[in-house]
Amino acid sequence: MLKRGLAGLGALALVSGVIWPRRRRLLAQWLELPPPRYDVAVERGLALPMPDGVRLYADRYYPKAPGAFPTILIRTPYGRRPTGISGLFMGFAIERLVERGYNVVVQDVRGRFDSEGEFVPFFQEEADGRATLDWIAQQPWFEGNLATWGASYLGYTQWALAPDAPPFLKAMVPMITSASARIFMERVFGLEVLLRWLVLLALPTRGRLPVWESLALMLRAGRIVEKAIWHLPVGEADLVATGQPVPFFREWMRHEDENDPYWEPIQWGKRMDRVHAAVHWIGGWYDFFLYAMLQDYRQMRALGQRPYLTIGPWHHLSNDGMVLRVRETLAWFDAHLKNDPRHLREKPVRVYVMGADEWRDFDDWPPPEARPRRFYLHPDHTLRPTQPENDAFPSVYRYDPADPTPAIGGALFDPSKAGMRESSELEARHDVLLFTSPPLDTDLDVIGDVRVVLYVRSSATHTDFVARLHDVHPDGSSYNICEGMFRVTPDVVETVDEGLWRIEIDLWGVAHRFKRGHRLRLVIASALFPRFNRNLNTGEPVSTGTRMVVAEQRVYHDASHPSYLEVSVVED
Repeated sequence: MLKRGLAGLGALALVSGVIWPRRRRLLAQWLELPPPRYDVAVERGLALPMPDGVRLYADRYYPKAPGAFPTILIRTPYGRRPTGISGLFMGFAIERLVERGYNVVVQDVRGRFDSEGEFVPFFQEEADGRATLDWIAQQPWFEGNLATWGASYLGYTQWALAPDAPPFLKAMVPMITSASARIFMERVFGLEVLLRWLVLLALPTRGRLPVWESLALMLRAGRIVEKAIWHLPVGEADLVATGQPVPFFREWMRHEDENDPYWEPIQWGKRMDRVHAAVHWIGGWYDFFLYAMLQDYRQMRALGQRPYLTIGPWHHLSNDGMVLRVRETLAWFDAHLKNDPRHLREKPVRVYVMGADEWRDFDDWPPPEARPRRFYLHPDHTLRPTQPENDAFPSVYRYDPADPTPAIGGALFDPSKAGMRESSELEARHDVLLFTSPPLDTDLDVIGDVRVVLYVRSSATHTDFVARLHDVHPDGSSYNICEGMFRVTPDVVETVDEGLWRIEIDLWGVAHRFKRGHRLRLVIASALFPRFNRNLNTGEPVSTGTRMVVAEQRVYHDASHPSYLEVSVVED
């Protein structure tokens, strides 16, 4: 007993005297980060006056050393003091940045946590962000170089202050986000995302929550959202989600046209020509912001800018890529705020190729070397590289909005359901069509855009068509890779024959290896519920519609109407 006790004390002394003082350096080595150089200090409760007299509160984390350091600004509605699950990543990143020579200012946005005023999402971030930049510029610790950082809404707050920003804004790292506020996207409402967000915003904003309590609140939020998604009309679902009307939600639902002038002031993606900071986009293949982020990236490229782009195998709440994101952030900020590009990768685009489980670098997105390859739908429900040669009856299914086709996996906000999921349960439903290729003779690397062109007919003039690309393994299991939706309305659909439409569904883009022996499967349906609001097939406004109609859907695959899947292939 005595020997074991002495051995335990010896081990404790070793940890206390040797390992503990070196813990940060050992952590950096383990995570492949540059070595830490400074201890971390914090100055809390800084009051930043806004032009209208409202005070926003911030904390400044800084290296405990003399001298001047570049500054990173983070503006958040989720609490400036890292707490709970979502705060773990932010707290981890803040410490790593400060240890390597950065000030980090973390601010509660207006109306959230300690900051005064009313929280009206999106519309107040430009003015408050600019006033915050002015305040930082006047501080004695500011040495003239600033960057912004953050994910999701924290990414949007970066874009709100980026156009025509002072020249000392040198760099940005917006993650899993978009440059524009998009409640409706391509005429489709992100139902599950917004309702879950309303529930999360209604959680307590005072005090620090331990991780276990944060987990319990997330589970409770999930149960509330499960009820709210079914409520009709959708414009009153906030009552179920939060127990009371939410003014900004009600206002948004009155403007379901994404081109409505109401949204113009907060569409910062339209002002990218006035953004001069260096941008590194970081996203995930199963993130619901992916489509908008890829559009934003392409717009920046069209303007002649050279942003970086990193996309991993993540959904919106994934923590898997936490270390990689910090590593890429440090390299980006060192290059643009400290003129130290040693850790900056050579090629601007890095994507994770699912199926191959490897990262690949490219000069641009989509990869310039990618080539389109088509797989045509055939009457025997196969996918083949050749077009149908004969006439054939269409494939038919019925879509009932009272029992909408579920979204299994994919870009959901629920971390327990998002991402790549086995989809046999979905494929067994009566309201889906399956088209499957023969087993592949060689590996097929699909890297780039994916789209589906369908010739369809419906008994309803307002309805939806959904396309999902699955990877079918040799054992028959089937996994979702990417998906997209087209909302049919009389003013947007292309009529090619009497009552027959040609529609194009954008599946956003992906990097995935379909291995030798695997098969491609295209799943056609008419809902991705609750990720998007279910189409009631009546044409009523999303916010007020309650009447439901069953639609009979027909998909054509004959010589005159060759429906097809088109993928982008990169040869190894």
